[in-house]
Amino acid sequence: MSDFNPMPAETAEGEISLLDLLQTVAENLRLLALGPLVVGLAALGISFVVAPTFTGKVTFLPPQQQQSSAAALLQSLGSLGGLASAAGGAGLKNPSDQFIAFLKSQTVTDAMVERFKLQERYEAKMREDARLALQGATRVTAAKDGLISIEVDDKDPAFAAELANAYVQELQKLIGRLALTEAQNRRVFFERKIQEAKTELAEADRALRSTGVSADTLKSSPAAAVESVARLKAGITAQEVKIGAMRGYLNDSAPEMRQALVELSTLRNQLRKAEKDEPVHAGKLEDSYVERFRDYKYKETLYDLFTRQYELARVDEAREGAVIQVVDIALPPERKSKPKKAPITMVATLAAGFALLLFVFIRQALRNAQQSGETAEKLARLRGSFRQALGLKG
Repeated sequence: MSDFNPMPAETAEGEISLLDLLQTVAENLRLLALGPLVVGLAALGISFVVAPTFTGKVTFLPPQQQQSSAAALLQSLGSLGGLASAAGGAGLKNPSDQFIAFLKSQTVTDAMVERFKLQERYEAKMREDARLALQGATRVTAAKDGLISIEVDDKDPAFAAELANAYVQELQKLIGRLALTEAQNRRVFFERKIQEAKTELAEADRALRSTGVSADTLKSSPAAAVESVARLKAGITAQEVKIGAMRGYLNDSAPEMRQALVELSTLRNQLRKAEKDEPVHAGKLEDSYVERFRDYKYKETLYDLFTRQYELARVDEAREGAVIQVVDIALPPERKSKPKKAPITMVATLAAGFALLLFVFIRQALRNAQQSGETAEKLARLRGSFRQALGLKG
């Protein structure tokens, strides 16, 4: 018969049973019960002493991108119909993120610091410190419905609400200086083109007047032919401007780009035909006058086209408007947002309970270890190493 025994007579050294743990808890039950209770009451008392913080909150709808009504109206301009959309073709993919970045920008933050003298209020030595303090007290969030909320913390409820509302005002000032929407992009683009065309038109007018030919000659047939050529040249120039703008966001294989190139080729063919049909000598008109009159009509037509598209852009801008629509204005809060007594008390109690439970388990483990000679010797060497590392004697 074999003496094999599948169950050891004694448990392995160092094994901890559930009963040992429960016994340790029972022996320290008073400490584990009263300790967290005392810490929780202390945290509750401290929460009454801490100065309350109030949160002002404002919710607004940022300017929305809208489909431009100018697209249909510009078809009346023929080949120039797509020029406006080319100038303002860069739409905003996620406007909420962009406006949140504006609110967190140094421009807006410094305007707030200067407006409310926050460097003195926060007792900051430098403007950067006041800026960081304001950013730490401010939270900006965007909801899925497109609304943006600004929350600002302060000890004074009225001042917290004033700060939140001021953020919207400073944001409105900032975007008023920027071209953000499609209509604004087109308006700025054509405004610049109008100024250039106006200067060139004035120079062409002075050159035309210097010829000394009377205005009655404008009624002659050669002048009409010259005017037709000038309009075609203006159309070609505007089409080239359009294609140049489109190359910023389209390649040559895009359908819109191919169509624009076809329109440009058609205009050039029409110009070549018109120049062949143009009389070599303009009757009684002098050659110098014909040339200057053609240049004048070209600049005049170009100025007229740019002006019409500028007005359309202004109409679209007024319709969509870079206007912030406030949904909920910030009012002085009636209830404080911090400190929250119940969560503070609960967290402090649970943290203290866990810390004390860990403490009694470690203390019991050390007591059990000291009962073993080998373990006690290791603990003594460990304590000696620590004391030596800290430079303590004995």
